[in-house]
Parts: sequence; structure tokens; C-alpha cells
Amino acid sequence: MLKTFSKGGIHPPENKFSVDKAIEVLPLPQKVSIPIAQHIGAPATPVVNKNDEVKTGQIIAKSAGFVSTNIHSSVSGKVVKIDKIVESSGYKKTSVVIEVKGDEWVETIDRSLDLKKEITIEQSDIINKILDAGIVGLGGATFPSHVKLSVPKGKKAEILIINGVECEPYLTSDHRLMLEKGEEVLVGTKILMKALGVTKAIIGIENNKKDAIEHLISLSKEYDGIEVNALKVKYPQGGEKQLIQALINREVPSGGLPIDVGAVVHNVGTAYAVYEAVQKNKPLFERVVTVTGDSIQKTSNFIARIGTPVSELIEAAGGKPDDTGKIVSGGPMMGKALNSLDAPVTKGTSGILLFPENKAHRKETKPCIRCAKCVSVCPMGLEPFLLMTLTQKRLFDKVEKENALDCIECGSCSYTCPADRPLLDYIRLGKSNVSQIIRSRNKK
Repeated sequence: MLKTFSKGGIHPPENKFSVDKAIEVLPLPQKVSIPIAQHIGAPATPVVNKNDEVKTGQIIAKSAGFVSTNIHSSVSGKVVKIDKIVESSGYKKTSVVIEVKGDEWVETIDRSLDLKKEITIEQSDIINKILDAGIVGLGGATFPSHVKLSVPKGKKAEILIINGVECEPYLTSDHRLMLEKGEEVLVGTKILMKALGVTKAIIGIENNKKDAIEHLISLSKEYDGIEVNALKVKYPQGGEKQLIQALINREVPSGGLPIDVGAVVHNVGTAYAVYEAVQKNKPLFERVVTVTGDSIQKTSNFIARIGTPVSELIEAAGGKPDDTGKIVSGGPMMGKALNSLDAPVTKGTSGILLFPENKAHRKETKPCIRCAKCVSVCPMGLEPFLLMTLTQKRLFDKVEKENALDCIECGSCSYTCPADRPLLDYIRLGKSNVSQIIRSRNKK
């Protein structure tokens, strides 16, 4: 019987239209806009100025603290301005705008396609290498990877978990990466194991990716300590806490972190980026992005440079269909609607999803019918209907007591609600207010 997590979960239509589309290299844009905040934590500090000439892979903004990371140029060219640019959140954020002139890479990057399996770097140097390369979680959360590898005093890492679940409907970038760069992912996994000092890693993949499972099982025979586990298809299995329970049957406590149960979780895309950083000296300045939708002419998986306008990915996929009603950065469950196609690809851009008009709008909100479906599907065991009501009444002390901060914002509650209530919107609002209250309380 296939493993899975125990609480809640749903199975929305998978719609993996681009699953058979090999990764293509997207042509270079004429201009890129590279935000200096593409990660959880403090924005990086720019180290270039207007009119500076930069090369592909050159640092353009340095880490501004422990929970922060470096930003690199994804192209070679001229810095035309450092300004606030609208990005995928809809807000303007400080970005380095570079006019592209060719593609001259930093000389230290190994551009060969040869697989480099032997890991010669010392354990103590791996974390610094990952920090220098600007690597973050590529599953969408964009948490700086060097922070995850820096195990706090009093904690001990026992097992590394590699997340190959990709449970969001439509998205296939991780699936293609496992098929096309499987060995690199495994070498990256071994590097992460060495950094943590663990002898065991499990790669978890949902069973709708049988080809990736078989491929990595075959390859992993040459990599001691790595095993590949097939998982039942159930959303949101890609959540760290859900994946940990599914694979090793350990439950992360409320308010806790994976390291509290001896686990560290990284995405397969992150493992690949670690391989490139450590073995090829290549910073994170490009990533695989799925471009897909019900009506799109050419669903695709592109390697795109960070800072590339979303419009160029859509054009490369055949252009925006006439019936497009909404464009989302990410997947349909946790992604964010874009208000501008000039928004740049960032490290956290896993996909660009074009919804037709008939799927683009919310239905009219109706009164709660007390069916408790939202409770039954919540993977964190919360009561979404109650959290929404408490937030509407601005009873934030009670929102906190009901463990709203445990919500992983998967959207299962809103998806399953027959009354089409915006449960997750209100829970996010409640969480935001509770977080402000906690910060104020801690300052006293």
C-alpha cells in the first residue's frame, strides 16, 4: 500500500498537460529585471550601480543577514537602473534592471555538460558554497537553503528528505527535472547529506510520476544511502510536514520545524541547484518553469533566466489564448494571480498558468451550511470555518489560540467548500494580524 499523510487532503484534477514536454532553453530576453528580494528573509544589498557592466553569474546583491542570500546576474550586459519594479506579488520591489548584451559568463563557472560525480568539497565548506551561490528552496517557499542546513544547537539531523512530490495540478517542472537531470539530482542529494552529516536520504515522489520513480530507483543503486519512495497521489503532500509524516511517520509538533523530528527537507530543484553550485561553481540564476493552461497552444517546460518577463515565456509557448481570463504565477492552489505580464521570473517561479475566462472568476459566496468539509480536508487538523468567523469578528486572540499559524495555506478548505466561501483569504488575514500581535508582544 502506498504511503501518504493521515489528516485531510484532496485530489483535484491533475491536468499535467506538459508532462511529456522536454525542457527547452528559453531565448535570452533583451532586458531583465532582477529583484533583490527573492527569498524569505532580509532583501539582499545591491553591490552594483547604474552603468556598471556585469557578466552572467556575477553577484549583483549580497546577503544582508543570516536569513538572506545572494542575488546574481542572469545575463551579461549593462545595469540601466536600480528601481522599484512590479513583480509577481503585485507590489513594487527594488530590482536591478540589466540591458542584455550577449551572454558572457563568469570565468569560474564550469559550462561543460559532463556529469561530475566525485564530491571533493569538505563538509564545512558546503554551506558557504550554497550561500555564495544564492540557493533557496525551489519548491515555492524560497527559504534560504544554507539556513536549513545550519542545524541549531541542541538539534540533530537524522535524515534528509528530497521533495519530488509536485502535487500542485498543472505543474511539471520537477517531474521533467527528475527525468532529464536525475543523476545530477542524486549527486546534489549526496552533497546535502554530507553537509548535514546524515547517512540516509529518501526521495518522495507521487505515484502519478511512475517514469520518474523507476528512473531514479534505477540510478540510485549506485548512490549509497539514497532510496526512492512512491507515494499515494494526494494534495498537499508536498508540504514539509505532510511529506515527513508520509515517508517516516513522524509528526512535526504545532509551531515546530522538521528538524524537531530529525528531518531536513529540500526540493528536487534545490538538489539540482546544489549540484550545479558545488560541482560546477554555478550560481542560481536560471530555473525550470512550466508554462501551461487549458487553452495554451504549446504547453512547455522552459529553462528561463531569472528576471525574464513572464510575457516572453507566454510568447514562446504560442502566445496568450484569446479566452484567457487570469494568469497565475505558480499552481492553481497556492499560486498568485499576476496583474502584469512584465513581472519577472524569480527563483520561486515554478510555473505560469493561464486560466480560460470560464475558470478565472470566483463564484458568489453563500452562507456556511455547517457541512464541516473544510475541517475534514485540512491537513493540519484546523477548523477553517471557525478561523474565518473569528477573523471576521477581529477576535485575533482566539485566532491565535486556534493555532492559525499552523495553516500551510494549501487552499484545500476553499477548494472543497460547497458554499464557495473565501476561507483561506480570511485565514491569511487572521495569520497576518496574529503575527503582528506576536511581534509586538515579543518587543515588550
